[in-house]
Amino acid sequence: MAARGCGAVWRRARQRGAGGPGPGPAPAPSPRGQRAVACNARGGAVPAGKSGLAPWIPVVGLEIHAQISSNSKLFSGAQVQFAAPPNSLVSFFDASLPGTLPVLNRRCVEAAVMTGLALNCSINKKSLFDRKHYFYADLPAGYQITQQRVPIAVNGSLSYSLCVDNKMSQMVTRTVRIKQIQLEQDSGKSLHDDTRSQTLVDLNRAGVGLMEVVMEPDMCCGEEAAAAVRELQLILQTLGSSQAVMAEGQLRVDANVSVHRPGEPYGVRTEVKNINSMRFLAKAVDYEIQRQIEELENGGTILNETRAFDSKLGCTVPMRDKEGKQDYRFMPEPNLPPLILYDEKSLPANMNHQQVINIDWIHKRLPDLPSVKREKLVEQYGILPEHSFTLLNEDGLAEFFETVVKQTQMKPKKVIGWILNDLLSYLKQHSLTVKESPVSSFLLADLLNLLEKKEISSTAAKQVLAELWKGEGKTPLEIVKEQKLELLQDQKELEQICQAVIDGQENE
Repeated sequence: MAARGCGAVWRRARQRGAGGPGPGPAPAPSPRGQRAVACNARGGAVPAGKSGLAPWIPVVGLEIHAQISSNSKLFSGAQVQFAAPPNSLVSFFDASLPGTLPVLNRRCVEAAVMTGLALNCSINKKSLFDRKHYFYADLPAGYQITQQRVPIAVNGSLSYSLCVDNKMSQMVTRTVRIKQIQLEQDSGKSLHDDTRSQTLVDLNRAGVGLMEVVMEPDMCCGEEAAAAVRELQLILQTLGSSQAVMAEGQLRVDANVSVHRPGEPYGVRTEVKNINSMRFLAKAVDYEIQRQIEELENGGTILNETRAFDSKLGCTVPMRDKEGKQDYRFMPEPNLPPLILYDEKSLPANMNHQQVINIDWIHKRLPDLPSVKREKLVEQYGILPEHSFTLLNEDGLAEFFETVVKQTQMKPKKVIGWILNDLLSYLKQHSLTVKESPVSSFLLADLLNLLEKKEISSTAAKQVLAELWKGEGKTPLEIVKEQKLELLQDQKELEQICQAVIDGQENE
């Protein structure tokens, strides 16, 4: 069984869901960002402590592991499925049986190239695979196949926006440099049973394809780190290269944090491992910054260690020290040849297109990225920029908004108010996603049409929306008639009602 690379026959694996990315303009390369020295959106550093010296400058860098959206694993044909029965999706290669060899998954390579292009990276036409050795129960081979020497993509950038003082109307844009994107295989999962004092191993995840996105230390607080990861998550989901659901472990973040005085070298950094939510990421980074400052202010030292974030206590806790640097004994992967990619200029004549990956072909088919979608929403519908961020941050909300606009006579600026202030508040109150909403876009459009035609008042419209939320299958018009919420348009009828009220007052 021979090893196969890009120059050999590809093993194909279809993307989850329908098709690949749709057509759209390629993103323009952005300049490499400069490291920010601010600790909040307004540019202020951390205040000086009790020492009275210059303020501390925090430095935050991120390593993000994104699970590639593929039907099968990176080097084997075993299926990828969340929450499958333990050890039910394990090939001989995943279990590291002697004599088994890796076969590279074309879909995973295409996803990595697509992500690299979307993040303004340079795609290496020749990249290499390496073995990273470490020994743990959920890594049967005793090593991980990764890309340590020459990764698939390098030198990119990611722009993201965040609020000033939590005000959506005041937003600033930051840029973080992307050092590299590398392909690697995931390890298995260890399940620790404290009551029985035993550890069980599930190898379903072993060998699943990952993209590790390494960000330079250009951030300075938890809010920036969370905003950058959220933008990356939106990009991955837009591309379809990863579903990036943090609750399912499809996006995991390691944060490297240090602090130093202005003009001094960077301080000793700690690594907070495996953070699995945006909120926890922001809290973990901010806690670690404050912890380091307090330690240094009190005359202590910062240890080069790995820590974990305890979400219940709201703090980071030590896991293991890194003083003695672990020797991973990196070596070239002998069973995989160099990964060779092509563009239009370098593509050999008479080459079978099924045998190669064409970078330019992928570039032409990149969909509109979130930043472009926001600009189009603002330009097309005249909504505020901050509203475009909210529409894209909630999965499916932008499509919901556009469908309502197409079905109603109400102006988009008024529609956005009903969606963000009323519908979204209902969804959050009941912990529902847009797709789970009992009020469809068509029902909301019907309701807004009644309001726009002045058949009901704004107060009545809110009453109807509350009834629609019950999901009883009634239309807005049926609810209006049942509860007699119509506005009276007949002047004579209004005069008669008013006269009856006046007459009733005179009789009293």
